[in-house]
Formats: sequence, C-alpha cells, structure tokens
Amino acid sequence: MPIEATEFRRVLSHWSSGVAVVATRTPDGRLWGLTATAFSSLSMTPPLVLACLERSAHTHDAIHASGCFTVNVLARGQDALARRFAGDDTPAKFDTLKHHVSVTGAPVLDDALAWVDCRLHNTCDGGDHTIFVGEVVAGDARDGEPLLYFRGRYSGLVG
Repeated sequence: MPIEATEFRRVLSHWSSGVAVVATRTPDGRLWGLTATAFSSLSMTPPLVLACLERSAHTHDAIHASGCFTVNVLARGQDALARRFAGDDTPAKFDTLKHHVSVTGAPVLDDALAWVDCRLHNTCDGGDHTIFVGEVVAGDARDGEPLLYFRGRYSGLVG
C-alpha cells in the first residue's frame, strides 16, 4: 500500500527546490503560466530540460496546444511573483507584468534570474502530472541568488 498523501507531502517538503514560472503562448495568443518546483536539466546533448505540471492546470493543456514553453527561474525576493503564478491558472497573471519573447514565442519574464525557451520534445505520464521534456533553443541568466521553496515557505540562500 502506498504512503498516504498528507504524509507524502510532509516528508517531501523537506526537500528544498528552486522556484520557476513555466509559461507558454497558445496559438490564439493567450499567455498561460504557473509556479513550479518540479524542474530539472535532463540532457546536455541534445540540451533537454523537464518540467512536471499537474494535468488539471490550464497551462498544462496550453503547452500541449502550443508545442513550446519557457521556464523562468525566480530570484530571491520574488516571492510575490511566485504566489501570483501559484494562484488561479488564468491568462490575467500576465497583466502589467514585463515580459518578452525569444525564439518560440512563449513569454520570458524580464526579471527572471534565468530562463530557458523550449520546444516540446516529448511528454511522459507522471501520475496526476505530465512530465514535459523540452529542447532548449535559447536561454540566459543574470547575477543573483535563487528563490527557494522549503517546508511550505519561500526563502533564499543562507550563508
């Protein structure tokens, strides 16, 4: 019998992770995005990353429709931005938010610590999530410290 969901969440909350906004632009021009902590590099050749998104999120279906996505790594102090994209999954999250596009047309947040622009390479089943594998076609980073998520709270590096 698998571990109970509440206990599973409590145990895994002890794993710290970076915080990112995964975003896309659908063919009709609408912007979608959500806060994610399940993001990782996957391969150097070809350059691949993965992001895991809950199947019930509108952004999930929007990535399927667009065939592309960005991962915008948030910087220390961007807690409010993380909470903004963790809320209701609507295109209104981008209202008044400075962003631009790179290669695929998916939104890149201007103040992101780092970002990658990806073409959808593959998807894999991940229970109530889908694992989106993206081929990185562009990216950039700036100096700064990452926003971290640990035991249900946002924080930064200490030391």
